[in-house]
Amino acid sequence: MAMLRRAASTLNRLITLKAASSHYSSYASPTVATCRITKSQLVPVSFRFYSSEIDLSDVESRRHTMNRLLYRAKQRGFLELDLVLGKWVEDNIQSMDESGIKSLIEVLDLENPDLWNWLSGQEQPPESVSVNPVFTAVREKVASSLNSHAAPETRATPGNPWVRGWDDIKRGKDTPISGNQ
Repeated sequence: MAMLRRAASTLNRLITLKAASSHYSSYASPTVATCRITKSQLVPVSFRFYSSEIDLSDVESRRHTMNRLLYRAKQRGFLELDLVLGKWVEDNIQSMDESGIKSLIEVLDLENPDLWNWLSGQEQPPESVSVNPVFTAVREKVASSLNSHAAPETRATPGNPWVRGWDDIKRGKDTPISGNQ
């Protein structure tokens, strides 16, 4: 949204009209009228794909689509998803067909907190998400990575949020109930 405001502001500065010759004075330069663009005149920009936008007919269109999807996977603004989803898409996007790309787009359109909770096993995903082949593959990758790199005692039980911390073992009168607050 900030980018759109900046673009509109720049556009307002760039679009100028010279006033009629009657506005000229002998003491100053010609008066310049500025055109103002209102919010209602701005055309919304969509960063989402729609099935009609997927064009894999030639090499250039396929490359453009793949690059857009890879960028969306790596630049979500949620560090964990940027790393996990970005790496998975980078490794697998070249082997995807059109149905796989549509499944990937459905996953990329999900909200970050929900997607992370579903991928990490903190919450159960809805049926429509759990049958998505891309979501299933990414979730299996997260689970296998978690099993090989994290000790079970450091993890929360399935269905519970990850609020456990390095000091959870210390239980005393002044220690937190969970986490490392």
